[in-house]
Amino acid sequence: MDSQIHKIHQQLVNKDITCTALVQEKLDALKQNTNNTVNSLLDNLALDLAAKVDAKIANGETIGLLEGIPFGIKDVYMVQGTYTTASSDLLKNYKSAYTATAIQKLLDAGAIPLVKENCDSFGHGSSSENTIFGAVKNAINPDLVGGGSSGGSAVNVAKDYTIFSIGGDTGGSVRQPAGYNNVYGLKPTYGRISRFGLMAYASSTDCVGPIAKSIEDIRIVLNVMSGKDFKDQTTYASAEITQDSILTSDNIKTVGYFKNFIESDAIDANIKADFLAAIEKIKAQGITVKALDFFESETLVSTYYTLAMAETASNLSRLDGTNYGNRIEGDNLKDTYAVTRSENFSEETKRRIVGGNQVLSQGFSDEIYLKGLAIRDSIADNFETDFNEVDIIISPVTPNTPPKIGDSLKDPLAMYLSDAYTVGFSLGQLPTLTVPQGTATGLQITAAKNNDELVLKFANFLKDTI
Repeated sequence: MDSQIHKIHQQLVNKDITCTALVQEKLDALKQNTNNTVNSLLDNLALDLAAKVDAKIANGETIGLLEGIPFGIKDVYMVQGTYTTASSDLLKNYKSAYTATAIQKLLDAGAIPLVKENCDSFGHGSSSENTIFGAVKNAINPDLVGGGSSGGSAVNVAKDYTIFSIGGDTGGSVRQPAGYNNVYGLKPTYGRISRFGLMAYASSTDCVGPIAKSIEDIRIVLNVMSGKDFKDQTTYASAEITQDSILTSDNIKTVGYFKNFIESDAIDANIKADFLAAIEKIKAQGITVKALDFFESETLVSTYYTLAMAETASNLSRLDGTNYGNRIEGDNLKDTYAVTRSENFSEETKRRIVGGNQVLSQGFSDEIYLKGLAIRDSIADNFETDFNEVDIIISPVTPNTPPKIGDSLKDPLAMYLSDAYTVGFSLGQLPTLTVPQGTATGLQITAAKNNDELVLKFANFLKDTI
């Protein structure tokens, strides 16, 4: 699909539509939607901002490319004065005191926020069922999950309720729901976009990521959000990716894929067949394709969840009802902390906190946590070797198609294993993009660190090839 941002920008400039009418149309659709994508609407803010855009156009002033473009925000980002609930009981009445850097950059560019979007509570899940607002329903088949944890964000884009949405990706939480709903979803290189104002899940892999219906819209939003931020010391300055630079892929000569992903007994037969067919189409364009060795899926999932649970246990330790959240009084202070956390955290969040505290505890940290860190270093080394041999790595996004709503909640282990093809790239902190081609849940394109531009180049190549 062509860029919706460019199209709407031109319609606004030509006065074919008004920003107020556009925003009202999207708000009405969000109010009526039955996919459970909305945690709260930002209707008053959105309409006020739209009126200002219309006034500028009426006065003959120039508007920026993103000015007046409606977008959605996963409900784990701070937006000053709005409810930021993380889809949890603990924070269901919490209002942000400040705005996340990535969101502020979009606001400064004139984009209009419409909605805080439903997601797995604190990002803990792969289906967007672990939420106080009800399970997010898939955009294509409402009997299936919307994916997670950025399910509401992906479904809103797929249903045209938002032009783009901002999700958060820790182990695949943008890429997997994008694949489940046939849209584009990018996890940029770790540190390219500031995490300041994003509720931390696992700080070493958390990434801000855009979801949209075109590669060009992903590029536009990525450029606006990128850059060094003194509030986030992991950020770095990055060059702008130009529109022309991603239209040619002549410098991509070799593509790799992990053969153990495809030879696994866990992969759906149709996804495997479709992936191998995509490989043949790539070869037919004169590109060399190499089968690569990688860590087994079980090792990747175990390593990721060991580290992610440890980090989430640490990050959520501050949420005890004292400074933030829904405080429930107990018989004494210790009891107050216990009952507040027990009653307000979901079962999945408690499972991850308990698991994290276990791997960090005395007698276990050396055996489990430090071993996980060592394997993560080995994964990064493996990627460095691979990208000396190939320009791009492609893989299925998921081993299976979306499950029915309710199935994932019955089997947490199956939910964790559904992340088998996404978590490795998160541990490597690499730029990875889901594209809605190739298999029922799309394909994943990955490049070496800081090579986000190359990922978008190859996505354009695939769009015309598959």
